[in-house]
Amino acid sequence: MQRVEIRVVPRARHNRVVPMEGGLKVYVTAPAEDGRANQAVIELLAGHFGVKKSGVRILRNERGRRKLVEIACLCFAFFLFYPGTGQAAIRTEAVPYTHGDVELEGYLAYDDALQGKRPGVLVVHEWKGLNEYAKRRARELAELGYIAFAVDMYGKGVYAQTHEEAAQLSGVFRQERNLMRARAAAGLDVLKGHPLTDSSRLGAIGYCFGGMAVLELARAGEDLKGVVSFHGGLSTPHPEDAQNIKGKVLVLTGADDPHISAEERRTFEEEMQKGDVDYRLIIFPGAVHSFTVPEAGDDPAKGVAYHADADQKSWQEMRVFFEFVFYEPKERTGQSVAN
Repeated sequence: MQRVEIRVVPRARHNRVVPMEGGLKVYVTAPAEDGRANQAVIELLAGHFGVKKSGVRILRNERGRRKLVEIACLCFAFFLFYPGTGQAAIRTEAVPYTHGDVELEGYLAYDDALQGKRPGVLVVHEWKGLNEYAKRRARELAELGYIAFAVDMYGKGVYAQTHEEAAQLSGVFRQERNLMRARAAAGLDVLKGHPLTDSSRLGAIGYCFGGMAVLELARAGEDLKGVVSFHGGLSTPHPEDAQNIKGKVLVLTGADDPHISAEERRTFEEEMQKGDVDYRLIIFPGAVHSFTVPEAGDDPAKGVAYHADADQKSWQEMRVFFEFVFYEPKERTGQSVAN
């Protein structure tokens, strides 16, 4: 069975159907006032193709209903005349670059089936260095329609083999936040300079050490629509720099993470509020550190473990967040949420 994933893109100029692995992505142009995708048409598509319904909008007015009927017909016609379509077109490449005299090598991913510029998302790795996990996340972002660049914070080929080595490598940046900001910004410059990147719509995500790094990047005043920290450190020696944050902030953390205390969360919230930052802090019950990383194991007693439910929910929160900041610039109040 072919699969159709409907994605509403407010303010886009026209509807699009794009091949993906196992089916199609359907990009629907829906002004914000139209609401969300019509449920009757969704059910129609689901019956024939198995529509992925997460994040699908419901268009409540007549204009919206006509639009979704048009999309449904487009899907039927596409599969009828092009039954062999549906293969993913994710392109990846290693990208060498430098920061000062340090040679770096990042990882770029984008959907070659999409035409034109699209929002860019920077990915900052965990404390051991750029690895397959960060690259996978870059590819998954590309599958969502973004161009993603997994930054290299340590240097080409530098990767910690032990926790002790990772602590030493990351510790340099923890102690020198200006270096952390500048090294991450060097990767952001690579992303901004790519011809497929819409440099007016940039975001960043990071994991653990990388979660701290993207928050520092935002505090540095980089022009980012939004940053997302997954189980990342929240403390900073420069809380006054929160006033420099230009975009929105989403923090996704585990309630039982031994590396991020309740006090650290409270201090972070105070920082965001004093800086008048539009932020959201979501806490996942039962989750410890590295809850999005399958390689972290399954023993939360160690303080580091994978939590499938928190992983899936946090990724969905990120998806909604980026749809919001890239396509729907509206005001939102900072708040904490227990998920």
